[in-house]
Amino acid sequence: MKKLSQSHAVKNFIGHLIQGLLVLAPVAITGFVIYKIVEFVRSTFGFIGHIVHPLIDPFIILGIIVFVIYIIGRISASFLFTPMYDRFEKDIEKVPLIRIVYSSVKDIMSAFVGSKKKFNKPVLVTIDKINGIKQIGFVTQDDLSNMSIDATYTAVYMPFSYGFSGKLLIVKKESIEPLDATSAEAMKFVVSGGVTHVD
Repeated sequence: MKKLSQSHAVKNFIGHLIQGLLVLAPVAITGFVIYKIVEFVRSTFGFIGHIVHPLIDPFIILGIIVFVIYIIGRISASFLFTPMYDRFEKDIEKVPLIRIVYSSVKDIMSAFVGSKKKFNKPVLVTIDKINGIKQIGFVTQDDLSNMSIDATYTAVYMPFSYGFSGKLLIVKKESIEPLDATSAEAMKFVVSGGVTHVD
């Protein structure tokens, strides 16, 4: 009886320890990320000097950065800005090394945010027809004719779980079917390894 009570006490202890870890880990990791962001801002803009207080200054700088980005976003939405921006991009395209870096960064950013998002078509891809194995992916290109690829094929990006990498597959359109979920829900579901609940 004494051994049973000791075993029960040990199980309770481990259970509460795991529960405490589940509560504290997300808070701790979030706090660590915020701390690293604040430290990065502090070290990057340290040349400005003290504004109010060393602990408050990084948040003031972050606020200014967000405000500047917002203003640029508002200006870029105006019809007057578009011709100038188009001209700027055409000039960038003429510089070999800068063109590669600029276009790559722009394409990656626009794939996730903005009006030209690429990861907005979540689909189920049949990987193994015999065993009925399927995988979640995102259609990134419907038409691949510019690479002399048959019109029956499409490009599907397959993200990996617990990471920000993935692989690109060229699959037949008949092997994919639309997924009844938003792109954010589908991405979260895949990255979490299927742990996250999808509404």
